[in-house]
Amino acid sequence: MSQLSQQTCEACREGAPTVSDAEIALFQPEVPEWKIVERDGIMQLERAFTFPDFQQALAFTQRVGEIAEAADHHPALLTEWGKVTVTWWSHKIKGLHRNDFILAARTDEVAN
Repeated sequence: MSQLSQQTCEACREGAPTVSDAEIALFQPEVPEWKIVERDGIMQLERAFTFPDFQQALAFTQRVGEIAEAADHHPALLTEWGKVTVTWWSHKIKGLHRNDFILAARTDEVAN
């Protein structure tokens, strides 16, 4: 269990700052399999998880949905046969917030 996953998410309001390079350097080692990708100028955290079949991929998608609902913070989820791609970012600030790293760490935990 990572220390990051135990942190509390805070309500992200419009105009809140995105994470700094120093914060990324601090948080990224706790979620080493997540990549930072940029789409339409928006930094996002993304990871693909593999499963032996669609049923297990779908069950994982449901578990991620449950942690998202609990935190009131929702990722993009692409569920395919044997694969789920999870992408976290904060829509209100059009970039990465500490919450995204916290929820990436929680996603890793539900995958195990």
